[in-house]
Amino acid sequence: MANTRVSVVLVGLFLVFNYVSSTPASPQGVKMPPQAPQLPGKPTLQPQMPGQVLKCQVQDYERVPCGEPGINGDQCTTINCCFDGQQCYYGKMVTVQCTLDGQFVLVVARDTTVPRISLESISMLGGNSGPCSPVDSNTAFAIYQFPVTACGTTMMVQSGYVVYENRMLSSYEVGVGPRGAITRDTHYELYFQCKYSGVSLATLAIDPSANADPPSIVASGPLQVELRLGNGHCVAKGCTEDEVAYTSYYSAADYPVTKVLREPVYVEVHMVGRTDPNIVLVLGGCWATASPNPYSLPQWDLLVNGCPYKDDRYLTKLMPINGMSGLAYPTHYRRFVLKMFTFVDPDSMAPMHETLYIHCSTAVCLPNAQDSCEPTCARRRRYAAAEGSPHTSGIVSSGGVIFTQSSSPQFV
Repeated sequence: MANTRVSVVLVGLFLVFNYVSSTPASPQGVKMPPQAPQLPGKPTLQPQMPGQVLKCQVQDYERVPCGEPGINGDQCTTINCCFDGQQCYYGKMVTVQCTLDGQFVLVVARDTTVPRISLESISMLGGNSGPCSPVDSNTAFAIYQFPVTACGTTMMVQSGYVVYENRMLSSYEVGVGPRGAITRDTHYELYFQCKYSGVSLATLAIDPSANADPPSIVASGPLQVELRLGNGHCVAKGCTEDEVAYTSYYSAADYPVTKVLREPVYVEVHMVGRTDPNIVLVLGGCWATASPNPYSLPQWDLLVNGCPYKDDRYLTKLMPINGMSGLAYPTHYRRFVLKMFTFVDPDSMAPMHETLYIHCSTAVCLPNAQDSCEPTCARRRRYAAAEGSPHTSGIVSSGGVIFTQSSSPQFV
């Protein structure tokens, strides 16, 4: 995994919050009182939200006012807030401010990432209690304001600046299985600084994470069974994503496929080159690994004995296939949907950001009066093929599926 660091420096007051134009007091420990800030020479871009979701699409009842009363549209845009013609308000992102009286101000939107940040899980270097807890919040935003000397902030002197640095971190839930651990929660890390000098005020933003895409690998089992991922999308009003997902599929050239945490991954397993309408494809187990080797560790179960792994908080969903599906041999197909996740390091419990590979053990079943070859998901079923020749069963694997950060951890 490659890491990059991108710097954004603002010389001037960045996103003023409750700014009062009186003579400010110096921050604690700063001997050089800051004067009026200078405006930046060039506009500074903030990190874009995934999928280019408009940051200003905030419901009226969730809006948090930004800037001084009476601020106009140009002024609102300059401080990177949203303006609807009457009101200046914060958008769907994390906004960091350094005030002239030595305060950190963070306005955190839950929609900064996909999935949403858990606002209740946010903490600073000094924890999440006392001055490090939100001063205000609603369902969509949490607002933090504390002195630059509080909440575990570190101080250093660099080139005539007194630099105050802290970190915001959102925690995440980890699922632990017998052969690995995963998470589907957003991990968001924000480093932020305020720089003070005798003539200016600056805010520094650095993004410490960027992942290189691993190569894709596709493998097929000896049954001539193919595992592929659906990529159909709704284009008509009233359609259902689950119904159209299997109308088109990723090709070999599309791998590795990128997915956001908890985004649905539509999996299909089907027999190739078989025309016997009496046989049934069954899935013994399906699981995910961090490498193309289906026997490698860590692993996470998706299906066990053809049924969703019961110890997964986000249960895999079996998709029914019948004669109305439009398939020539519907019994030759199995489909299921999982929610995207990433493996977690068992020692540090940190997300590994590895590529996922999906594997399924398959068999052919001959139904009879006692056994329809369909899993009941209430008891373990014996399949005719599982007791027969080894040529009737095998393992099939997918190409790589990459977890992608919906919004990169940042340094502000």
